[in-house]
Amino acid sequence: MTAEGFLEGRRLQMARGVLLQCIMGGYPPARFYGSDDGDLALNADPQQIHRLPWSQPPRALAICDADELSGASSQLSTRGQLKAVIARYAALGLAPVVATEMEFFVFAPNTDPTQAFQPPVGLDGRREDGQSAFSVSSNNGLRPFFTEVYECMAALGLPRDTFMHEMGVSQFEINLLHGDPLLLADQTFLFKHLLKEVALKHGLTVVCMAKPLPHTPGSSMHIHQSVVEIGTGRNVFSDEAGQPTARFRHFIGGQQAAMADFTALFAPNVNSYQRLCHPYASPNNACWSHDNRAAGLRIPASAAVARRVENRLPGADANPYLAIAASLAAGLHGIENQLEPTAPIQGEFEVPESLSLPCTLHAALERLKRSQLAKELFGKEFIEGYIASKTMELTSFLDEITPWERRVLAAQA
Repeated sequence: MTAEGFLEGRRLQMARGVLLQCIMGGYPPARFYGSDDGDLALNADPQQIHRLPWSQPPRALAICDADELSGASSQLSTRGQLKAVIARYAALGLAPVVATEMEFFVFAPNTDPTQAFQPPVGLDGRREDGQSAFSVSSNNGLRPFFTEVYECMAALGLPRDTFMHEMGVSQFEINLLHGDPLLLADQTFLFKHLLKEVALKHGLTVVCMAKPLPHTPGSSMHIHQSVVEIGTGRNVFSDEAGQPTARFRHFIGGQQAAMADFTALFAPNVNSYQRLCHPYASPNNACWSHDNRAAGLRIPASAAVARRVENRLPGADANPYLAIAASLAAGLHGIENQLEPTAPIQGEFEVPESLSLPCTLHAALERLKRSQLAKELFGKEFIEGYIASKTMELTSFLDEITPWERRVLAAQA
């Protein structure tokens, strides 16, 4: 839209079906988004209109709510779903607080998708070989890129906590400051958009796949969650003596009860399960633990005022609005129904079958399809439309023959 049209308040409309567009560009049958495929109104959030500092000529980006022409939020909108979850907390006098940790890879341009990703050539003329994890000088070769990333984050009002080189080759992580879930989802979305755009300016490729390299840790989007009282700001996970509360237990119980049903919402792509089934601290389970990274639900070591639950299942490829909405909805389900968690695990452990999660996209979609809880919390229209779109993506993947199949199976009798 032109700046003039936007400032005049001209209404921007879009077909409902676009909210179910799959990643290859196609759409499921029209019955999943209303047989007429009528329009939605895109209403800009006045707090989320940004000049894009890297863009020449100048451009602006406005994050919008997708609303029905009646004014109601569209059931197909993931941002609308997150706002609805936050409203359910507010009805109980509660407000969730979240923070996200985003991991990503910085690669050289990859013009041939049949070839593996490679780290870029740094200012020292060399490619990283995987010995830079947690090093204070690990990103020196990419200094111009990261300098502009930091500058653009400041210009967009994206406060960052810590930034580090992660375990993978040319893999990095940023921790965003905790706050309102909708704000954090917006910031996570903006950060991913910023990364990819700035990388292109520098002749680089940023990849937010869950598992872009074999034999290497994948990229997560861990979600840290706590709940406070509206008005007082008191963390309801800790009592006055600093001990865990019943609500803390019930929140964990709800996460455990919903995690298998919601796996396809946290791990939305075929590649997501490459990360989960070759763990490297990417646990595919609904166990919980105090400060054990092998558990899907980890309670980080912290003061009582900062007691929180870290959901370690989502990957960097997850939709931040949907992943945060699903995780918070699960916790609220536990609070409302006073669900008790299992006993915490510590050290090395075997995952009980009752706490194991789907390990393929097909299995996760089948589990989501059977979930009455998902339909109760997000509505039948959203869940069925989401499954239809993701099934198209899975079918597209299965229509291709991989290099592994040609290399290994062609010689078999």
